Amino acid sequence: MYNTLKTTVLLAALTALIILIGRFFGGQQGMIIAFVLAIVMNFSSYWFSDKIVLSMYRAQPLEPHQAPRLFSTVERLTQQAGLPMPRLYILPHDSPNAFATGRNPSHAAVAVTQGLLRILDERELEGVLAHELSHIKDRDILIGSIAATLAGAIMLLATMARWGAIFGGFGGDDDEGGILGLLLVAILAPIAALLIQLAISRSREYMADAEAAKIAGNPYGLADALRKLSHASRRVPLRASPPTSHLFIVRPLSGRGMANLFSTHPPIEERIKRLTGIG
Repeated sequence: MYNTLKTTVLLAALTALIILIGRFFGGQQGMIIAFVLAIVMNFSSYWFSDKIVLSMYRAQPLEPHQAPRLFSTVERLTQQAGLPMPRLYILPHDSPNAFATGRNPSHAAVAVTQGLLRILDERELEGVLAHELSHIKDRDILIGSIAATLAGAIMLLATMARWGAIFGGFGGDDDEGGILGLLLVAILAPIAALLIQLAISRSREYMADAEAAKIAGNPYGLADALRKLSHASRRVPLRASPPTSHLFIVRPLSGRGMANLFSTHPPIEERIKRLTGIG
């Protein structure tokens, strides 16, 4: 129920941003067009957000004979968590990472990179998969996938607005926007979309870590995996789209300083501390 409410609020907030951008694009007419676009986007993001995200990273579906270790681990963990078996995908990336997506436990998918399977041992892999199954069990995969889809669309519209302002195009009513309005929405829309992501991401990672420890039976596999993934992903960063970065188990983007203020993940050290109780 709580995640359903969060999903509704998220859709409403991002829809409002889309309509605002449309107003600056073309006044009242642009607002109407943006409203129609928002309806289409909301429908598409609910039903197809998982397919959109998976296609962005060239995810390939897996069969049991292709990854027996992965399948056997997921099958065991789903039985322990009381979940149906999700679809499994492989991402052709050397950077070690993973994410879950889908609209509910019956229509869920777990994707792992080639790099993750290469560097994790059995216990660490179990911890990572338990974390992703926790997102499925807590039903926050839908809100994460919708945020990725809609925030990405808003950032695209904001980019269009910025170019429109630079070249003097679009421009709504003279007294309600113009170039200044276009510039403001081009700057504020991505920030607002990112802040919405931050609101849904940090706390849910802690919750998924705690639930994963229960599913796996101990917290140490996940803690060791987080430590290993953090170091490895810094050496081999994953070129992820910013609107989808919150889906991954560890932050896939490289960046320091100000970039860290907008991170969609809690610090790895704090996650490990909460898992193990060791500072």
